Amino acid sequence: MARQSAVRVSIPASTANLGPGFDTVGMAFSLYSSVEMSVAEKTVIELVGPELQGLPQNKSNLLYEVAADLFREAGQAVPELHIRASSDAPLTRGLGSSAAAIVGALVAANQLAGQPFSREDLFRMASWREGHPDNVGASLFGGVVVASMPENEDEPIPFVRFGPPEALHILAIIPNAPLSTEKARNVLPTLYSKQDVIYNVGHSSLLVAALAHGRLDLLSQAMKDRMHQPYRAKLVPGLSEILAGANEHGALGATLSGAGPTILCFYQTEADLGRLSPFVEQVMSEQGVAYRAMQLKPDHHGAQVVFEER
Repeated sequence: MARQSAVRVSIPASTANLGPGFDTVGMAFSLYSSVEMSVAEKTVIELVGPELQGLPQNKSNLLYEVAADLFREAGQAVPELHIRASSDAPLTRGLGSSAAAIVGALVAANQLAGQPFSREDLFRMASWREGHPDNVGASLFGGVVVASMPENEDEPIPFVRFGPPEALHILAIIPNAPLSTEKARNVLPTLYSKQDVIYNVGHSSLLVAALAHGRLDLLSQAMKDRMHQPYRAKLVPGLSEILAGANEHGALGATLSGAGPTILCFYQTEADLGRLSPFVEQVMSEQGVAYRAMQLKPDHHGAQVVFEER
């Protein structure tokens, strides 16, 4: 297939972990970033908007590195590239910004290279680069993605993708201060008790089944976790209080988004949101945390090529 000369890709943000679904369950959101890519005489990287400020604008930029790797994997010479990126999702807040960048760069570069790779191939590349499949799977395919990493890097990533219930709404509570994924992972133990492992296996299984079958009444129980949220609570002011009290104030369930510090509350109706928002405001005010709240819906489409030239 002939190369494209220019392409633009829209990529949804995502959440991972979803309570007990640590590194295995992701969901895409109606919060988008964009990657425009074209072959050029000289590599130029434009970063648009406040969310991307401070990132490198040379060939060490993640977008360029991912694109270059795809061309090499396809056995093609790496071209000079003009890349223009923007994002409505804040970085280092647990909303899958690096996963969206990886997915956007892979989809765009694959188009420019003449589509030598399938979406499943791109999913494998993205998962190994990100280190886990949940965020990249959600951003690539949309909806809810349940996946696990294979033992060998050349094997396909086993996954199931399905659409979340239409009635599901999300209130994203995004603190103004970032939290690095490395710091959030460093607080986790290296060993867990048999009881905690069984607890999380049971709850993550229930969570997937509840989302797949629209049993929103089970989310409050299904999202309980002993693997990461209790340990990260000391890094995320307000998390313990919201996890403990959100269900009594209109939420279907609550969870830390990815490694944090964003907290997600799932709800159904405007009346539920009317009860939930004042509760969140009270908790965050008592903790002295400045934040912004976003009302989101699940994204069902994943990464989309929205513009291309031949």
